[in-house]
Amino acid sequence: MSRPSWDEYFMKITDLVAERSTCLRRQVGAIIVINKRIISTGYNGAPKGLEHCLDIGCLREKLHIPSGERQELCRGVHAEQNAIIQAAGAGVDMEGATMYCTDSPCSTCSKMIINAGIKKLVLGKKYPDELGHELIRASGIETVYFQPEPEEKSEP
Repeated sequence: MSRPSWDEYFMKITDLVAERSTCLRRQVGAIIVINKRIISTGYNGAPKGLEHCLDIGCLREKLHIPSGERQELCRGVHAEQNAIIQAAGAGVDMEGATMYCTDSPCSTCSKMIINAGIKKLVLGKKYPDELGHELIRASGIETVYFQPEPEEKSEP
């Protein structure tokens, strides 16, 4: 039996967090970690108390807007935003933290991540927002695209 690396462990948790998403287009999960302790989680969905896209539909889908464009028309709060909001609401300082996320951040989330003081990103898939990628690069935040180790196949 082998234990998962810390990145693998936290990315698996991030995938589980994403399962709470109510977005019709992309299920995203994010967690913020300091000293190997999870301080906050977030997934994408409608603001607190509002109807979920899962229940009322998606305007961006109806308008055939490609992923990564016209984010201002989305009524959802992104996973990264929710993780930062949850930590801030609890009075937790995120300076020097690591954020794990199933997808790379959009430009809006990138700006929030930079200003929150997060210093490392461990990411799954790339989100199609070049400005988001450029902001993270320019900020000097360490970025790792996580690829899980292939599972060993046992011989029959």
